[in-house]
Amino acid sequence: MFLRYARATVLDDITLDLPAGRMIGLIGPDGVGKSSLLSLLSGARAVQEGRVEALGGDMASKAHRDAVCPRIAYMPQGLGRNLYPTLSVEENLQFFARLFGHHAAERRRRIDELTRSTGLHEFLSRPAGKLSGGMKQKLGLCCALIHDPDLLILDEPTTGVDPLARAQFWDLIARIRQSRPAMSVLVATAYMDEAERFDVLLAMDAGRVLATGTPQELLARTATASLEEAFIQLLPEEKRRDYAPVVIPPLQAGGEAEIAIEARNLSMQFGQFKAVNQVNFRIRRGEIFGFLGSNGCGKSTTMKMLTGLLPATAGEASLFGKPVDPKDIDTRRRVGYMSQAFSLYSELSVRQNLVLHAQLFHVAAAEIPARVDELAQRFGLQEVLDSLPEALPLGMRQRLSLAVAMAHKPELLILDEPTSGVDPIARDNFWRLLIELSRRDRVTIFISTHFMNEAARCDRISMMHAGQVLDSDTPAALVAKRGAQTLEQAFIGYLVEASGSGDAGVPPPETALILESTQAPTQALTRLRHSRFSLQRLFSYMWREALELRRDGVRATMALGGSLLLMFVIGYGISLDVQDLRYAVLDRDQTSLSENYALNLAGSRYFIEQPAISDYESLDRRMRSGELSLAIEIPPGFARDVLRQRPVQIGVWLDGAMPTRAETVRGYVMGIHQQWLMAQARERLGLRNFGNVRIETRYRYNPDVKSLPAMVPAVIPLLLLMLPAMLTALAVVREKEMGSIINLYVTPVTRAEFLLGKQLPYVALAMLNFLLMSLLAVTVFGVPITGSYPALLLAALIFSVSATGMGLLGSAVTRSQIAAIFITVLATIIPAVQFAGLINPVSSLEGVGRFIGEIYPVSYMFNISRGVFSKGLGLADVQGALWPMALSAPVIIGAAIALLKKQER
Repeated sequence: MFLRYARATVLDDITLDLPAGRMIGLIGPDGVGKSSLLSLLSGARAVQEGRVEALGGDMASKAHRDAVCPRIAYMPQGLGRNLYPTLSVEENLQFFARLFGHHAAERRRRIDELTRSTGLHEFLSRPAGKLSGGMKQKLGLCCALIHDPDLLILDEPTTGVDPLARAQFWDLIARIRQSRPAMSVLVATAYMDEAERFDVLLAMDAGRVLATGTPQELLARTATASLEEAFIQLLPEEKRRDYAPVVIPPLQAGGEAEIAIEARNLSMQFGQFKAVNQVNFRIRRGEIFGFLGSNGCGKSTTMKMLTGLLPATAGEASLFGKPVDPKDIDTRRRVGYMSQAFSLYSELSVRQNLVLHAQLFHVAAAEIPARVDELAQRFGLQEVLDSLPEALPLGMRQRLSLAVAMAHKPELLILDEPTSGVDPIARDNFWRLLIELSRRDRVTIFISTHFMNEAARCDRISMMHAGQVLDSDTPAALVAKRGAQTLEQAFIGYLVEASGSGDAGVPPPETALILESTQAPTQALTRLRHSRFSLQRLFSYMWREALELRRDGVRATMALGGSLLLMFVIGYGISLDVQDLRYAVLDRDQTSLSENYALNLAGSRYFIEQPAISDYESLDRRMRSGELSLAIEIPPGFARDVLRQRPVQIGVWLDGAMPTRAETVRGYVMGIHQQWLMAQARERLGLRNFGNVRIETRYRYNPDVKSLPAMVPAVIPLLLLMLPAMLTALAVVREKEMGSIINLYVTPVTRAEFLLGKQLPYVALAMLNFLLMSLLAVTVFGVPITGSYPALLLAALIFSVSATGMGLLGSAVTRSQIAAIFITVLATIIPAVQFAGLINPVSSLEGVGRFIGEIYPVSYMFNISRGVFSKGLGLADVQGALWPMALSAPVIIGAAIALLKKQER
């Protein structure tokens, strides 16, 4: 089996035969292909080359994947990645139970049984996003077990979880296996100590399987005492050449008086929640100090207070003998920070990243080249200085992050789980650098980690729980105090004691997980296999989306308030009315007749007279500044030539920056000019008839020819297209960004059920928007509805389905929210404004523009809206426009369903 991403080979000629009914572990660092292999076995990723069989069939076959999907449970990598953070524990479980077809009574029984067995029952109403890391993983496991799987796949389920939560998690897995001995469990892990629990191990590196066997067989084959040492021995020769175990020299004695960090009764309170409660410790200069604690215990908050990023509620913190002050930049420059996630600039080379961070910390420009060379030599980056960070192995990226943190020669280095996911050799090399910084340069190192073998290398460690420091001492002393065999056992003992319960919330071993269904299992699974379309699954996604929409204030405000605000902006902002034009006259005749001509213009409702123009320079200046839209020049001898019936030319200067407006103004001036001439002919020549034919213009609809009655009925469809389409697109693509799209890949839900379930809440929201905008049009804008409102309501419903379908279509072909918004705007607003008849009728367009206008749904909605508002049209009158819109909806949604993938490619 092979798997490639672009030019990288992720899985390289893998051939495996894994036994059923066993617990099989995949061990190795990040990036060796563990997650890719598990996603292929679960059906979440498409098979590229080779053959993958699971539960008796080919996973490349859609029919087999559909048949075995209810028998496989897949828990992806990442804390709660398959969960929905705004939904409660109860709601997450209800959602997954509905996807697998359980009825209400069965859902209740399974949820109660699973949550009682995992200690989550008292947290049923808590949002998943507010659970600790360990509780999130337990909830993710409950969601995976809601349907009695035969194959349970867990991708690094305990990464980033504290030792106590890890122990609870594996005890739970053990009890599940006792109740379901035939269930197969596949686990990927980076923790070698927990791999000892598994029946069979697969050691992987660079997309290949290094060895397979039981833990005891691998230890015997490599003649080592631990799985970490065994893994190092199994690596290719070129990777373990010159490797030697890490040796930590003792901390130099006599430096106890030099204190780098000190916390005295340090506390932090958020509202009623006390995150940190009277923490006390002292860290001497050059010491490697480990910070251990359960998830959410306050470690990160304490680190932020110690570095001045967060002001303490009470207590004191000092750095190098000075009180921590967020405004004291000099003290903060003595601190370097390296986050757990890689946070450098991927578009900059290694050298550019080092130079940039040296500049950010005000290293003298003349010293930067030498400083970069020194860092590259010290951290082994000489050969990759011109490479981009993305092209580097994970271990080298960690060294780059450390080099960047040391660019300004800090005296204190704060590291947040710096070696997570790194292979053992790279981790040991990283620790050699830390030891050199500590012992040679006397840099104080403050490190948080969940790896117990790393914690054991620290000079001292502090154990924290629920905002309080439980104890601080050397690792050996802490183990001795607890009477434990290992540091992990000692840490768990401290946490259990601090929780006030002998079992720390772990259910008793006899609490078996017996999840046999009260509804016939075989028939239920058969129904799920052959159900092409399920209203229950559709409803499950619709219910979940409606809950998230109701709880997301930003989206709700954007959906309702945004459309009303934009209606005001567009309704009043886009006006075709040309009135209140500022004009002035350059009267070079200064006679009563020239004044009469100027007064004729001033009497029009379209014009506002401004102070007279004195000369051509003034005319040019006032036109340039925008003070005047129109200037009238009356030439010398105007009255004399008019009275003598000689040809007279009047100068009219127009602001032509907006051609359409200028043409309208020109028509106004010509009309007023003709009226003045006729008035003069009647008064001075006694003429009464100017022809036998007289044309009187009458407007049947919108008789006052105002913009509001024309624009408001068009703005409603425009907003009904734009916002629902954008919100629907974001709703789908957000699942891709968060990772919860995996639930589409590994559950029985079909693409149609997924998309329609996501769409329907936004159709309902669009209809509510339509009702509010209709009310606004009648009451605020004063545009009456003269036709059949039920006909308009039906058209709005059909159009909302098409509009939200465009959002689904945009999200099906994009992977980020920014790209989805961009595509949706391009596909909706631009065609609606340019080709759909918003300003110019579709019938006046030609070529491609005419074709787009004819097939675009909003063209017909514009006609229906204007017809019902202004022309008094009824249902029978708009049927011709309803049918094209009705046909567009299934076409658009069908295209979205076809383009959305049910597997990762």
